[in-house]
Amino acid sequence: MRKCIGCNEMKPKKELVRVVKNKEGEISLDLTGKKAGRGAYLCQNPDCLAAARKHRGLERAFSCRIPDEIYDRMEKELKEHE
Repeated sequence: MRKCIGCNEMKPKKELVRVVKNKEGEISLDLTGKKAGRGAYLCQNPDCLAAARKHRGLERAFSCRIPDEIYDRMEKELKEHE
């Protein structure tokens, strides 16, 4: 079980999408769940990404500021993944 940083609900890991910050500081979606780096989890729902963006859940999880371009790219990837 993992907690979605958008809606704060506990869900099975398989139902969530992992967001990863690697050693170089790059932040991306990890649709396979196998990329190396610090991870946080989101529901596969774009609304949860919007909530995480609004409440700065990813920024707290990764202890860094996240540019809007990264959120936009993740939103696009989530919509394509549906």
